[in-house]
Amino acid sequence: MNMDIFLTNNLSNKKELFTPKEKANVRMYVCGPTVYDDPHIGNARPLVIFDILFKLLKNNFSKVTYVRNITDIDDKIIKSSQEQKISTKELTEKVTASFLKDCEFLNCENPTYQPKATEHINLMIEMINDLIKKGFAYENKKHVYFEVRKFSDYGKLSNKNLADLVAGARVEISDNKKNSEDFVLWKPSGNDEPAWDSPWGKGRPGWHLECSAMSKKFLGNEFDIHGGGIDLIFPHHENEIAQSRCANDTKVFANYWVHNAFITMSNEKMAKSQGNILKIKDFRNKFSGQIIRLALMSAHYKQPLDWTDKLLKDCENTLDKWYKVFSPNIQTVKVLDEILKPLYEDLNTPGYIANLHKLYEKANKGENVDLFISACKFIGLMNENNDEWNNFKKIRISITVSEIENMLSLRNKARENKNYKEADRIRDELLDKGVLIEDKDGKTIWKFR
Repeated sequence: MNMDIFLTNNLSNKKELFTPKEKANVRMYVCGPTVYDDPHIGNARPLVIFDILFKLLKNNFSKVTYVRNITDIDDKIIKSSQEQKISTKELTEKVTASFLKDCEFLNCENPTYQPKATEHINLMIEMINDLIKKGFAYENKKHVYFEVRKFSDYGKLSNKNLADLVAGARVEISDNKKNSEDFVLWKPSGNDEPAWDSPWGKGRPGWHLECSAMSKKFLGNEFDIHGGGIDLIFPHHENEIAQSRCANDTKVFANYWVHNAFITMSNEKMAKSQGNILKIKDFRNKFSGQIIRLALMSAHYKQPLDWTDKLLKDCENTLDKWYKVFSPNIQTVKVLDEILKPLYEDLNTPGYIANLHKLYEKANKGENVDLFISACKFIGLMNENNDEWNNFKKIRISITVSEIENMLSLRNKARENKNYKEADRIRDELLDKGVLIEDKDGKTIWKFR
């Protein structure tokens, strides 16, 4: 018999025993990318964390349905496509392809379903109609809004009350609303913007509604786990709960709300304004994906993870050591619950990695090598052969110190002028040439990888 799984539920702010609605089909929804730009390393954290949870659930239950959506219609997508002078379709297809390569690079399993928002507009229109009929939403000037004050439980996930609410990220401020906290379900589109026919005119859905419609299709009105980054708690997940419960006449939307903390650099949140965004694709040709994966699970998912060169080097050294006992003839064996115990205790990945170190010490003496490699594979490591593992280390440095210093000077000027796109381009070019940079205490530090 498998051990009990405990998860921190942000709805109660407590660690709780996980009890699925149906043991025959455990259901999990995780918010996926908005495909307006290549995903950054902060986006990689939920990919890996919920991939590990998916593996753990499958170890305990006969069927697990895991849904991770792709948001391919959103204001950010429209803005980015206009800036790049390409269609939204061309942009979203390009970024989605890059995202899927990132998932493969990080050795993440495919979800059971990966729906795109644009393929489910009809379901979103149906849900909006239901909300209007039930008195929870209203139309004004071809916009449709959810009336927050009609839902008494609003704010329970984020611990906010109506008196304190301010317009959050992606919450439109408009004279069309009855109240400032109301959020958009449908909005008209401009002449050159993607649009769909609806009872309220040509337009497009609000971001929050997309997840409610897609989760309902694949998981039903109520399901077990809803996951995502901590930045999604408000307003996105709070709004999902409101519109889903009201449309579906339920007292529950998801029973467990699991959120991972941010990735920081020099203890500052990754943000374009900080000029410290690192894209996952930047690492693809320079690192084994296993290094990035191990780094992403090196801190507990609820704690911030500071991304540093030292972290990557430590993870590389660890895997380099572990690969010394790797053999392609390894037999996969069942990983004992005693070893898995930290993962059952709220996905304690650092605790599990500590167990792997103990297993390695025995494997290095020729004991239980199969168990050690199987335990690594359980969390998506040791998925390459020795040649593949060693291959990434053959990168040649192809830049001089003076060239590096000149490029850093140009990057600093770009940042001063708030030209973050150019600053990112220079950083990417340096990374391609084997140079890692870090902005710390007002200075830029660099080193060869």
